[in-house]
Amino acid sequence: MPTQLEKANTFRALHERQDAFIIPNPWDAGTARILAAMGFEALATTSLGVANTLGSATVSLAEIIDNCRVICEATDLPVNADLENGGAHEPKAAAQAIRLAAEAGCVGGSIEDMTGDRSKPIYDFTLAVERVQAAVEVARALPFPFTLTARAENFLHGRKDLDDTIKRLQAFEAAGADVLYSPGLYDLATIKTVVSALKKPFNLVMGFADPTLTVPLLSAAGVKRISVGGALSRVALAAVLRCAREMKEKGSFTFIPEMVPMQELRGALAAGRPLASANDTA
Repeated sequence: MPTQLEKANTFRALHERQDAFIIPNPWDAGTARILAAMGFEALATTSLGVANTLGSATVSLAEIIDNCRVICEATDLPVNADLENGGAHEPKAAAQAIRLAAEAGCVGGSIEDMTGDRSKPIYDFTLAVERVQAAVEVARALPFPFTLTARAENFLHGRKDLDDTIKRLQAFEAAGADVLYSPGLYDLATIKTVVSALKKPFNLVMGFADPTLTVPLLSAAGVKRISVGGALSRVALAAVLRCAREMKEKGSFTFIPEMVPMQELRGALAAGRPLASANDTA
């Protein structure tokens, strides 16, 4: 089993490759092991996926950290933590989420400028930068190279101000963030504009982007890391809703043949054997 230092170095190396890599977002141990068995090289937690699992609209920092620990223990892969706003407004308090994520086994994590207050969803510029600076200080004090991601959340909260978004990302970069991230960017032209304004790796989340975009296109645009946020969780729940509606409204069970073969599933959950391809039978 690799040490946390080895995982951290592996994670850093992924960001230094020429092409973009996909970092999918499991929400529990089972989905983490399935994704590891598929051959992905790193995983990222999703706070939305945690909320869906708990049946809640929001999650606490403690619940996020608990989920980080579960996913880190499920596989040998590097794990990046979705820490929302760090569970606090004050910079030094929010930065402690980085330490907690590291203690849970993560080798990377994000801090964002979303306040959690719908009436004022984005922190003022100066405070947002101070929060990243505090997170950088905590990350650099760890005994391994923690990869810190700083997120500018404008586009998710009705503030489609590209200039301000780039200004924030550049300030986060200057403050020492290792990766930049702005969820809500949709089209390739906007993505290129943002990426070209930065020097450090950029994470694009496909949960809000044009679904016709591909890894080669995003790599050519300069994107380094591609996540999906809570998309996998939402797709899984869409299947649950579809099956539930069929049972309730029609009294039928035509979805049963769509079940993943038990042998294939157990092989993935055993965290070692690659999953069969879609064309294989089991």
